Amino acid sequence: METFNRRFIYFICLVSAMGGLLFGYDWVVIGGAKPFYELYFGISQSASMQGLAMSVALLGCMIGAMLCGTLADRIGRKRLLIVASLIFLLSSWAVGAAHVFSIFLVSRFVCGIGIGLASGLSPMYIAEVAPTSVRGRLVSLNQLTIVIGILAAQITNWLIADAIPAGFTPAQIAASWNGQMAWRWMFWAAIVPSSLFFILSLFIPESPRWLTLKGRDDEATSILQRIGGTAYAIAEIADIQASRAAAHEQGGLRLLLAKPFRKVLIIGIVIAFFQQWCGTNVIFNYAQEIFQSAGYQIGDVLFNIVVTGIANLVFTFVAIYTVDRWGRRALMMLGAGGLCGIYLILGTCYYFHVSGWFMIVLVVAAIACYAMTLGPCTWVLLAEIFPNRIRAAAVATSTFALWVGSSTLTYTFPLLNKSLGSYGTFWIYSAVCLLGFIFMLRMLPETKGRSLEELEKQLCPDISGESEEA
Repeated sequence: METFNRRFIYFICLVSAMGGLLFGYDWVVIGGAKPFYELYFGISQSASMQGLAMSVALLGCMIGAMLCGTLADRIGRKRLLIVASLIFLLSSWAVGAAHVFSIFLVSRFVCGIGIGLASGLSPMYIAEVAPTSVRGRLVSLNQLTIVIGILAAQITNWLIADAIPAGFTPAQIAASWNGQMAWRWMFWAAIVPSSLFFILSLFIPESPRWLTLKGRDDEATSILQRIGGTAYAIAEIADIQASRAAAHEQGGLRLLLAKPFRKVLIIGIVIAFFQQWCGTNVIFNYAQEIFQSAGYQIGDVLFNIVVTGIANLVFTFVAIYTVDRWGRRALMMLGAGGLCGIYLILGTCYYFHVSGWFMIVLVVAAIACYAMTLGPCTWVLLAEIFPNRIRAAAVATSTFALWVGSSTLTYTFPLLNKSLGSYGTFWIYSAVCLLGFIFMLRMLPETKGRSLEELEKQLCPDISGESEEA
């Protein structure tokens, strides 16, 4: 990045990536608050109400993901980032301030909309402002901030909650600091980064590609000049205008199923869904059950942080330094193949009742493999494989598929684990990873080192009349 304005680029990308941080924090913080708000609202004996409290945000995520495309095209990427930051800010306060269960549910639903918006919008914005040579690294910042947000939520929950004396009854816990206030402060803690996200979002520029698609070429040129100088701006604007001139239709959801875009849309949906169904997020959501099945008794959150959160963070840094060197396709195939093998071994160990440190090694290896491959690379690919004028709608659709994958994975794991055992469940995930590897081997192109406009010509040649292939 010697010829680029590094400070400016990293500033705007890190500000956008704060959406990922809040996404990670809000998604995980509820786990630490769960034992206390359930007692406060009197739902500790109602499985249906507990499930509703945990899943209502997921419905908001799906709605936010689908709204992201339309709104990002209509009002712009920057304005929608500001809207998302406000949603995070207001919903964090409202969840913590709730005194009745219905208000809690509505606030979590609204928070889910913010998560859905940020999950697609942040990597899309970064991809549209980042120079081609470092686009993968910069988009990976979004995954890094998600991981930091997850870790921050785990640490915040651990620090805020008081230790519960042995023998405390549910009524005593409900009447304690934890039951009355601690869970509120776990949610309120997000107000600080949400406020910072809102303020800093006011100072970042609009996406130059969105501006060009709206005919505001002078504004786009000015921003690109700040990023890479006059020559860079001229070359980028020429590519974007050529892409725009080749289009005979304006972008939007109605174009996604058109013939030129079918293949790339299928790729986006499959890799998004596969990022969840590769199975690694089960380890984060059900770490205690998994380790207990391996012979461990885990009684505190800190151990869970050490085993999962730290490994996830460290190997996300590995991804940042390899994604533009090794390439997206290579890393995705490494992740799918690696997890296939790890899960096969893990399932076999469960089958033969292996326990002890070797199981810890396998679990950490799975987390590391995911963190340096499928975790960040999926977001990079979703942000860069779609043509400019349908990118917002296509990213929104793929992100919706990702959240569907997340919800079905989370819901089915206890059912699979009960009916097939831990060994059968991980063998299923191994088979899914094998299918993902085959799909990527046959269908996934390498996107490293190509501009967004070059990728458009490669992946959707029909729109410029260069090919008549389906």
